[in-house]
Amino acid sequence: MATKRKSKGAYMISAVAEMYQIHPQTLRLYEREGLLRPSRSEGNTRLYTDEDLERLEFILNLARDLGVNIAGIGVILQMRERMEEMNRQMQGFVDYVRTEMLSRMQQQQQASSAGLVPMRRPMASPPVVPLKKR
Repeated sequence: MATKRKSKGAYMISAVAEMYQIHPQTLRLYEREGLLRPSRSEGNTRLYTDEDLERLEFILNLARDLGVNIAGIGVILQMRERMEEMNRQMQGFVDYVRTEMLSRMQQQQQASSAGLVPMRRPMASPPVVPLKKR
């Protein structure tokens, strides 16, 4: 689905409904079901950010193009969030391994340039970030 956003900011429910050709009650339903979480103004007006619109586009793609029901959309969104978290953790691990490897290579270069034999040191375990429970 092509993006229909033109600028950054926050959008009221009527503007979002018009942009995506959906009824405002549909947006309220998505919020009640936990699929969307728009922020609120001081007057309690729903305000949709660009990130909210990106998520809405994904939801509408699932519903309109793939025929997924609301419960299925909820499951898919949860799986997507878990995969993103796992990806962040994996990237953290890759960064840790890269840093550790560079450190060891530098130690070996320094030891070999000094004519010394490097001692093996125990490998420290990478930091573990627990998954958030939902």
